[in-house]
Amino acid sequence: QPELVDSGGRQVQAGASLRLSCAASGGTFWSYSAGWFRQVPGKGREFVAGIDHSGGTFDYTDSVKGRFTISMDNAKITMSLQMNNLQPEDTAVYYCAALLKPWGAISRDVSDYSSWGQGTQVTVAS
Repeated sequence: QPELVDSGGRQVQAGASLRLSCAASGGTFWSYSAGWFRQVPGKGREFVAGIDHSGGTFDYTDSVKGRFTISMDNAKITMSLQMNNLQPEDTAVYYCAALLKPWGAISRDVSDYSSWGQGTQVTVAS
């Protein structure tokens, strides 16, 4: 299980783009599917996007389809989330996560993930 460090969040205006990064510290994502979640105060973590261990299958929640793109570098050290046309409703703390078990499929269930980044704040002003 990699230790994850996410970064890249900041305040932007509506319509802007932002790229979040998630680095596997001291290791790689190896054969773990991974994803991005987000959380606003008073609510649970919401699945945003996922990429499977092969890097060839993706999943997105409906509200970000066509705007967000998840990717993994070939070395499987850094996962990214490119976010375009950001809207105020995208404001949240974003977390990257790696699946508990290797070779597993993408999951939208928080409980299937065991390694988490510390979170990075994205604020979109209208």
